[in-house]
Amino acid sequence: MAVKRKQTRIQERNRAAILEAALDVFSQAGFRGATLDQIAKVAGLSKPNLLYYYPSKEAIHNALLSGLMESWLEPLQAVNSDGDPIEELIGYVLRKLEMARSLPRESRLFANEIVQGAPRIISEIEGRLKQLVDEKAVVINSWAAAGKIAKLDPYHLIFSIWATTQHYADFDVQVRAILTPEGDSHFDEAASFLKHMYCAALTPR
Repeated sequence: MAVKRKQTRIQERNRAAILEAALDVFSQAGFRGATLDQIAKVAGLSKPNLLYYYPSKEAIHNALLSGLMESWLEPLQAVNSDGDPIEELIGYVLRKLEMARSLPRESRLFANEIVQGAPRIISEIEGRLKQLVDEKAVVINSWAAAGKIAKLDPYHLIFSIWATTQHYADFDVQVRAILTPEGDSHFDEAASFLKHMYCAALTPR
């Protein structure tokens, strides 16, 4: 059995540089529009050097998506069935909004993949993501049945949370053009607005 050699610091640094550059390029140009030449240029490496670490554009893209899925699932996984229902769901909203603030390129990478039909990540969506959403839908329905939150469709609630939070990353240019904010101040305003909106929607009548 072959022993996998530990990467040197230079190799680790180059891999990180490639993935960082690829995130920039893929999030702007999408998978189809991105090229290995572009990624190598942004990474500050030659194309042959890049291919030493990753044999293809697909390999780089898959590496990014694989790491992204872990981050993508975490905010929903953190919804605690034993916690206060409204606080748990508002917490989920705010975690997703913070992801839009801190990981905008990752959000756009994911959005680009979905728009293209998710050819490289559909198994994850139909697998781990669907399983997690199904599990949390059961929790949300149980809260509604107990009268702890308003009765609403749990799937469309989750979809609406995705839409109202990821919008600030995926349509960042549009948001900034309209609001002309100072730095990221609009995220604080969005957090206040979304908290108020979802509290009103979730509170039983």
